[in-house]
Amino acid sequence: MKTVAAFAAKTDHTPLAPFSFQRRDPAHHDVEIEILYCGVCHTDLHYVKNEWKSTIYPVVPGHEIVGRVTRIGNDVKKFKPGDLVAVGCMVDSCRKCPNCKEHLEQYCDKGSTFTYNSIDNETKQTTFGGYSTSIVVNEDFVLRVPSKFKEKDLAGVAPLLCAGITTYSPLRHWKTGKDKWVGVVALGGLGHMAVKLAKAMGAHVVLFTSSPKKIEDGKRLGADEVVVSSDQSQLEKYSNRFDLIIDTATVSHSLDTYLHLLKRDGALCLLGVPPQPHPPHDITDLIFKRAKLTGSLIGGIEETQEMLDFCADHGILSEIEIIPIQKINEAYERMLKNDVRYRFVIDVKNSLK
Repeated sequence: MKTVAAFAAKTDHTPLAPFSFQRRDPAHHDVEIEILYCGVCHTDLHYVKNEWKSTIYPVVPGHEIVGRVTRIGNDVKKFKPGDLVAVGCMVDSCRKCPNCKEHLEQYCDKGSTFTYNSIDNETKQTTFGGYSTSIVVNEDFVLRVPSKFKEKDLAGVAPLLCAGITTYSPLRHWKTGKDKWVGVVALGGLGHMAVKLAKAMGAHVVLFTSSPKKIEDGKRLGADEVVVSSDQSQLEKYSNRFDLIIDTATVSHSLDTYLHLLKRDGALCLLGVPPQPHPPHDITDLIFKRAKLTGSLIGGIEETQEMLDFCADHGILSEIEIIPIQKINEAYERMLKNDVRYRFVIDVKNSLK
């Protein structure tokens, strides 16, 4: 066992604070990783505040992890000490159900083991995430950081492990490519990755934002067009245009606005989980266009590696602000105010001892 330094929340009304716990030694197929950087996801905030009513306290968040291998189990074949690696939202699954066998571990019939706030299959204890100095993960759930990424890129790689794969997976599933029209709702941690990825796949990308201040930034990130979503006259120009709309908004809003913009057989894919349900929607566009209102959950391990390789090949990184872990509570407050462009990343190695 190894004592690990971390930051944890002990209740839903106390701030994250220094915490220590025991990590297991690597078993036969395990990889021990020194954590260098960890992205800060809005999901972390949901769990810390127990907004989804499922938090196990104390909770150590963090599922956008980039680090270096320090030790390996005796039977590990995929990695060696010194390798640059990454860990995303999952650290295990049943491996046997139809979804797992199709490399869709995020939909495991028995429930995936998430990087934090789950029960570890080995220790039967609560999993603790990346706001910590190290982590031990089965090699099958460890990703290789492509060699095209340099040391200076690693902080920008971290958010790809959640924000990147969460947007990449539906784009790939709906076969995004040349001559496809893709809409992206909201320019935040997920939205800015959706814009970058859809553009790299060859789509015509339209960003929908409630903030006119983000028009210039949206175009800088790759959007061909930017629409202020509160301007009905602008929206009407895009009726029946889109093959796919990726909705990353985390607040309750009308879905009819975007269902109306879909082509026949188009899809509106929801990625954000608001604290309150969306208002009831009109099913007319679903029926008369054979449209789809759907959702998507991160991606499997194979697809996550594919996403990392794609990003390396296309020079795609997350837009980040690096912080020491001591500023994590301030970062949460700023996240609530949308005061980040577009993802906080904790410099774990240099701030958590």
